[in-house]
Amino acid sequence: MTWEQLLSLKRQGDTGKRLRIEQDDTRLGFEVDYDRIIFSSAFRSLQDKTQVIPLSKTDFVHTRLTHSLEVSVVGRSIGRLVGKKIIEKYPYLKEVHGYHMNDFGAIVAAAALAHDIGNPPFGHSGEKAIGEYFSIGKGQQYKDQLTPKQWQDLVDFEGNANGFSILTGSRPGIEGGLRLSYATLGAFTKYPKESLPKKPTKNIADKKYGFFQSDVAFFKEVAQELGMILNKTGDDVGYERHPLAFLVEAADDICYTIIDFEDGINLGLVSEDYALEYLIKLVKDTIDAAKYQSLTTKEDRISYLRALAIGNLINDAVRVFIENEEAILQGKFHFALTDKSKYKAQMDDIIKLSVKNIYQSREVIEKELSGYQIINNLLDKFITAYNNTHRGTATNYDKLLMKILPEKHHLEKESLYERLLHICHFISMLTDGKAVQLNKIVTA
Repeated sequence: MTWEQLLSLKRQGDTGKRLRIEQDDTRLGFEVDYDRIIFSSAFRSLQDKTQVIPLSKTDFVHTRLTHSLEVSVVGRSIGRLVGKKIIEKYPYLKEVHGYHMNDFGAIVAAAALAHDIGNPPFGHSGEKAIGEYFSIGKGQQYKDQLTPKQWQDLVDFEGNANGFSILTGSRPGIEGGLRLSYATLGAFTKYPKESLPKKPTKNIADKKYGFFQSDVAFFKEVAQELGMILNKTGDDVGYERHPLAFLVEAADDICYTIIDFEDGINLGLVSEDYALEYLIKLVKDTIDAAKYQSLTTKEDRISYLRALAIGNLINDAVRVFIENEEAILQGKFHFALTDKSKYKAQMDDIIKLSVKNIYQSREVIEKELSGYQIINNLLDKFITAYNNTHRGTATNYDKLLMKILPEKHHLEKESLYERLLHICHFISMLTDGKAVQLNKIVTA
């Protein structure tokens, strides 16, 4: 892979080249990507979607929206630091093509801003609830009517693939969705493969999947434009990662490790003494003891340590990337950057404690249980109504349900697979609160 291809400004539907050297620096294409994401309705819905604590009314707990903004800020810093090193190593990128270090930051910031845009309500349990509706619920009835890969898309419903669909999906008058640059779409796609074969290797790019069967053709176009390396044979579609996807992933890893931990501390799920012991291991080389001692509240002490920890992890992620940049361009680096971090043991310790004290806390489990029931019920009601409407056999109840389906979801889908996926998209874009409200309406 080459950087001049990987930094493509092309957008869906373009017939000519977009050259960086001809871009208006006051309205750079990669920054337009960020703007389009932040003004989208799908991004706004993240304000009422679970990050750690579902339906939490506590004012300092993170939602998917605040988490995404923080990941974007961290990603921008990592991208700029990497961009500075890359431009120094390959000066022709600036001299001939006009790229700047901030371009790397802008791409990573936009992709990181969107990284959770496809996540359903109720956190990761929402993904599992959609998948299990098909694998062990009423959705099993559709299996024999779908191809193995279409079925896998549903039983292993993946927020990353759903995000790609949300960002790029066309509807009448809105061709190509948000029409983001291909560089941003490449950086967004952490798992550039289809749902089958499942985890064919230990390569980090094969851990999950990044696009549905409905999006395979367009992703292949994106990958070809970016010069991404094909790593599957026959009818299977999969690629080595766009290098900047490693930076998006690192930003997410850093934020959920440190900031979810901070939420747990503020909620009282992790004691301050424990927290200090774990965080100080990350910051012992950079901490200003006098400044730390002057902080009088738990919140200020934790915030100070959090900021130092994120700074150290950013610098280390940049180090790992630059040391392995040539292998990454050759598609031969198969790990997350944090897997090779000098702080890996400390991060693993924090995640282990978070799993025990936060992710498996009673409050989280209770809300996830209710989320399972809500998502299953909504899927069943709307899939039945949508399919019956398509077949011309809609009951009065089905017709009423279709009236509360948002107008933009009133699209004719000829294939069963497309109809099932369409309702999954609709459910996935609900906020936690809207899902609860809608479930009360349809079960009243």
